[in-house]
Amino acid sequence: MGLADLHIHSTFSDGVATVEAILYHASTHTDLDVIAITDHDTLEGALLALELAPRFRVDVAPGIEVTTTEGHLLALFVTEPVAAGMSFVDTARRVREIGGLPIVAHPFDALASGVGARRLRSIQREHPGLLAGVEVINGSLLTPVGNARAERLRWELGLPGVGGSDAHLLEDIGAGYAIFAGKTAADLRAALEAGHITPALRQRDSAFYRRALTRFALRAGLGLTDTLDDRSDEPRIRIRRA
Repeated sequence: MGLADLHIHSTFSDGVATVEAILYHASTHTDLDVIAITDHDTLEGALLALELAPRFRVDVAPGIEVTTTEGHLLALFVTEPVAAGMSFVDTARRVREIGGLPIVAHPFDALASGVGARRLRSIQREHPGLLAGVEVINGSLLTPVGNARAERLRWELGLPGVGGSDAHLLEDIGAGYAIFAGKTAADLRAALEAGHITPALRQRDSAFYRRALTRFALRAGLGLTDTLDDRSDEPRIRIRRA
């Protein structure tokens, strides 16, 4: 079985690690097989990850976290931009038009913009087949309540549940993930489309999240970026000013 983290941010949006550093870290410090770079409203990081992927162990599913007028939507397996600022339904339709899979992002995250249960019920009723899944495991939520509510909702809607870390720094990558049959991005897509995917969360204590939040705040506040230094025989992650 393969493991995939379907929600990662790089320095192309509000993450504090470069795409190259993310690929290296995921390849050498996690058991993931596939990662999705899903920066806010830009495809640049995902396309760069696709270009660099042959140098690393992990495969890449390109994506975007799109800002709609009603909340965030994960667009997976897209290689064309998706404009921000459209309605949730129009955004999902656009993702389908360009061959992607529209996934509901963190529907109950109190700190981020998620589409509520009432609206999602209406969308599923009026536009059956439009949505490809619901993010029911988000590894960056401070409490398990939002994930539990998302899990109940996805069964109510009859949609696959997916998992991702929503990582903004390297240490968070793989905190949430999805289990699927196979090892490649193509296998992952087939599993998503068939609904044969299992979301999972790595158990971490509250101290981990406090440390991660502190590290992220320091990196962002001081303008520091995790980068990959591969000029020697032993590549390593270095912290540099952005």
